[in-house]
Amino acid sequence: MIRFDGRPYLAGLVLLAACAALSARAAEPAAPDRRPEADTAKAAAHEFEPFKVESITSNGSVTIGAQKIEYQAVAGTLIVHPKGWDDVPQPPPEKAPGPGGGEQGAAERNPTAEASMFYVAYFKTGGKGARPVTFFYNGGPGSSTIWLHMGAFGPRRIITSTDTHTPPAPYTLVNNGSSLLDVTDMVFIDAPGTGFSRIAGKDKEKAFFGVDPDAYAFSEFITEFLTKYGRWNSPKYLFGESYGTPRSAVVANELATERSIDLNGVILLSQILSFDLSPDRPTNNPGVDLPYETSLPTYAATAWYHKKLPGSHPDLEALLTEVEQFSMGDYARALDAGSSLSSSDRAAIAEKLHEYTGLPLEYILKADLRIDGGEFRQTLQGDTETTTGRLDSRFSGPDIDPLAQRADYDPQSTALASAYVAAFNEYARQDLKYGDGQIYKPSIPTFRTWNFSHQLPGYEGPSFSPRQGTNVMPDLANAMKHNPKLKVQLNAGYFDLATPFYQGIYEMHHLPIPQSLVSNIEFRFYESGHMVYAKESSLKQLHDNVADFIRRTSNPGG
Repeated sequence: MIRFDGRPYLAGLVLLAACAALSARAAEPAAPDRRPEADTAKAAAHEFEPFKVESITSNGSVTIGAQKIEYQAVAGTLIVHPKGWDDVPQPPPEKAPGPGGGEQGAAERNPTAEASMFYVAYFKTGGKGARPVTFFYNGGPGSSTIWLHMGAFGPRRIITSTDTHTPPAPYTLVNNGSSLLDVTDMVFIDAPGTGFSRIAGKDKEKAFFGVDPDAYAFSEFITEFLTKYGRWNSPKYLFGESYGTPRSAVVANELATERSIDLNGVILLSQILSFDLSPDRPTNNPGVDLPYETSLPTYAATAWYHKKLPGSHPDLEALLTEVEQFSMGDYARALDAGSSLSSSDRAAIAEKLHEYTGLPLEYILKADLRIDGGEFRQTLQGDTETTTGRLDSRFSGPDIDPLAQRADYDPQSTALASAYVAAFNEYARQDLKYGDGQIYKPSIPTFRTWNFSHQLPGYEGPSFSPRQGTNVMPDLANAMKHNPKLKVQLNAGYFDLATPFYQGIYEMHHLPIPQSLVSNIEFRFYESGHMVYAKESSLKQLHDNVADFIRRTSNPGG
């Protein structure tokens, strides 16, 4: 749009110039239509150009402990299609004239939708064919995997502040002594539409943006990767963080039951398998009080960290054990009583909640003893107009609106995101030699349009409605039943208000599995948040715990 300053003479000159330019262009050949709406229409008509498999290889080294490991890095893409795409009717093949006037060949198949999934694979130089391979991905849904790649296990790691906002560029990349390349080859995968991954075709969002289509795409990717790189006989692991944990549950079941691929292990970081347990606005689900109960230990850990507890609690783990017992005991019984709870019992529970959260008694009573995550983060440090972090409650930031009922943003996300995004963009182009001319998308806004309906394993009826909380606990249980040797490791940070650590414990203790499989699950906890690796000492512990898990569950000598 051209804006004029009110002077008609100048406006007239501009219009005359514009008309002259249009007349001149009328005689020129028409240029291709590059408008976004034209691209959308083209894709909708199945006229997009199919993606191509790509790969660029580079070499590097990383020192882990006293061991220098040489590796080969492959940055590239694999092409996957949605479930049932082979059943979609296709236009008749076009025949091309052959020698002597005959016909030869056929037009390339044009699927309804397809995804080009970007990955970076690290292979230890000289590693044996049976060496373990682990597939890593973050969550969102709608997040790329730069966080696990650049913060946790890639051979190069970004340096960020421990619990405060990381200063702006320049940022520092260093050798990652906590990379897992000492025990496993690694494959970092960007979900369809994120990072350098792309989607195209008719109904492309519907084809990939949902619990079941997303898991199918990852299962397709893993199957193709095993074939392309000859890793069918390698010990195999999934490592998912945040939404990557429900993805892992569905993928593990898909691999076991539909593709005859038994995994050695599933490693979960910051778990949420049942979305009815989410601490974010549980008030939208009245009558379901478990989110308040399973979140309380994290509230206590957060208040302890910020020195907001009225009493003295020198030992964090002892405090958490005490709070867990209260949460599932007296607190659970009080919430179960609902409006029949006596005034004296109500006052006693409120006093205990004040002791364990540091929140004012007046607020606790007004909240009917039910504290949701957003309100807790806004209220805990409200006396200093400070918002507490969600992904990592050790982080804090200035209130956007001191009068808001719930926190308006997440100080941890804003504290780290710029460093990770800058680091990967530079690393991909300089070290991996990939991405020139492309835009890397750290995340895409899919959460509000994500299809959370899910077909439970063995259930022949319709998918569960999005109005019900997605629950993939049956998927993980089914995978463990089909593969009784499957081991599961849950890793969780005490200061995670997005997926509270005790929520993960509760889910694992309520998996529908026989007693004989309970010992297949192990737990590891850290004095950190959702991204436990954001704290360097916790990253070292995470490496040691996961490396030990892989060594114990795979054949040695890789």
